[in-house]
Amino acid sequence: MYKENKSQNNERFLRQKYIRVIEKFTKRVINLLKSKDVDFQTYETQVIKWYEDFKDVEKIRLNNTYLNQMEAYVDLILQILHNDLEDFEEQKERLLKEANLLHKEKNKTNYKKEKHKQKSYNDGY
Repeated sequence: MYKENKSQNNERFLRQKYIRVIEKFTKRVINLLKSKDVDFQTYETQVIKWYEDFKDVEKIRLNNTYLNQMEAYVDLILQILHNDLEDFEEQKERLLKEANLLHKEKNKTNYKKEKHKQKSYNDGY
């Protein structure tokens, strides 16, 4: 019983650590892309530096759609890094669009519109 509980705690710890690292990496890249004076050289050096922290953490299977999309976003970031494209501005816009979609997915449940609010409110009078 004690060993099972310990292994579950360890799995939870590793999962949370992986989620924190992947979120930190994506936030750093998004903030870098939002700055006006970023070129491909700056992007390349910073992403490689930040990716070092990311790859040290063991990859864990995630069941959440938001987290799966975040992993796909990291793959896109690395794909653009390795393709060495001529038009970095186009790729920058693509990454920012994907970041916006990722942000929408994260906050999708927060902005649920409740229809017909008056029907649900009944004070008894």
